[in-house]
Amino acid sequence: MTHRNNMTEMNTFNRNDEDTTRMLNSLYDSPWRSSPLQSHNTADRSTLEERQQFLPPVKLDPGLETVQEFEYRNKLKAEELEKNPPIDRFRLVYFIMAFHGIGILMPWNMFINAKEYFENYKLNSTESPVQDYSKYFLYYVGLAAQFPNVFMSLVNFCCQCGGGSPSVRIIISLLIMVVCFITTAVLAMIDTSGWQEIFFIITMITVVVLNMAAGIYQNSMYGLAAILPMKYTNAIVFGNNFSGTLIAVINIITIIVSPNTRTAAIYYFVAAIVVLLLAFDAYFVLPLTRFYRHFRKIVELKQLAVKNKENQTCLTGLKRYWFVFKQIWVMVFCVWFVFFVTLALFPAVQSEIKRINFPISDVYWAPIFCFLNFNFFAMMGNLATECVRVPGPRFVWIPVLLRGLILIPFFLLCNYQPGQRLLPVYIPNDYAYIVGASLMAFTSGYFSSLVMMYAPKQVSPEYAGTAGMMMALFLVFGIASGVNFSIVLTIIVEKIQI
Repeated sequence: MTHRNNMTEMNTFNRNDEDTTRMLNSLYDSPWRSSPLQSHNTADRSTLEERQQFLPPVKLDPGLETVQEFEYRNKLKAEELEKNPPIDRFRLVYFIMAFHGIGILMPWNMFINAKEYFENYKLNSTESPVQDYSKYFLYYVGLAAQFPNVFMSLVNFCCQCGGGSPSVRIIISLLIMVVCFITTAVLAMIDTSGWQEIFFIITMITVVVLNMAAGIYQNSMYGLAAILPMKYTNAIVFGNNFSGTLIAVINIITIIVSPNTRTAAIYYFVAAIVVLLLAFDAYFVLPLTRFYRHFRKIVELKQLAVKNKENQTCLTGLKRYWFVFKQIWVMVFCVWFVFFVTLALFPAVQSEIKRINFPISDVYWAPIFCFLNFNFFAMMGNLATECVRVPGPRFVWIPVLLRGLILIPFFLLCNYQPGQRLLPVYIPNDYAYIVGASLMAFTSGYFSSLVMMYAPKQVSPEYAGTAGMMMALFLVFGIASGVNFSIVLTIIVEKIQI
């Protein structure tokens, strides 16, 4: 049916061209042909008529027909490109996206895994307020990290109506992150025991700047991945959790090899610098691949067709965001709630759940069964979506909602903060906690991947980038709100007695 309509449009163009030619010919058949002036030019007119047979049809440009034909051709080109996508050779684009996923969460993972270094080495003091800084270090890091992340993600998202190259944003963000980690590594190498409070302030400023850059970096990368097939968005989510797994393994190795927390922290920060520099290099490889250029071209053609239908202004941009939101609001809620629940429990609550009689030293309990366990099973959840994608977009909100309603009470009833709690411990079993922690991590990785993949495919390709960036914005909003809700969970177990 679509093909028939297109052929009808093209026939209309040809008829219009024939009418124009007849109109020009009629000018020579009008009464003024018998005038003296015309009689002197009879030979010239005959020559013109002979030449006109071989001239192309006259088109009035610009006109409605020209615009419609232009849109039709762009649409046809985009459809042809979609039918014949190139192969992602050696899965290079997939691995580049996964590597950027590692870089995106590198700041957060480094600081939460270096908890011992900050709390028991740099901020080890009995004096106030340094003692409070040490006690609530993860909470302060969460505030300093996530609110700037949300703010810059929002700015980056909203500024799309004004244009701007995502390449520039990504490159500058990566360079800022590298500089911040160099500063953190230098601070680890010098003695700050005489100015612990100043050290804490400098660290928090570094965390703020680092995560502002990370917010732009993350938001822009999800926008780029959204124009590719679904699994490339999942590659970033997979990279996020692989980053945590990698850092958790490094943490355990450094505990075994180097009991010195200062040396271990320096290894963390140097490793982060290396990873970010590799991500910087990998970004320049991306536009060189035929696979990425192919899908970039499809989106450009479809965006060009849309722009010829309506002149997009900033107001149109706001309408565009609302139009996209109405189509993916279920996915937006799901990604927010998945990360809200996850970050409310990890790491603030889970890192404070103590073992009861599990046959392992306390030194390895949290690094293995909190940090490594979470990141490993979240990564497995990401990979599971490559094989199984259930439920579909229509019903995915049901298990996402049930997950939060079940898991939050479960962890509060485990052996969380046994020395400060008034709420009784109703699940005094290490194995039950480990199973629950593994399930929480797996479902976090699985459902986050699922909804991040579903969302860009709920809209037409020219809106996929906007959908991807919107999902990334609510992802970091879920992280920020979850981190802050963790303090409410602490109050519940310390103040409520059943």
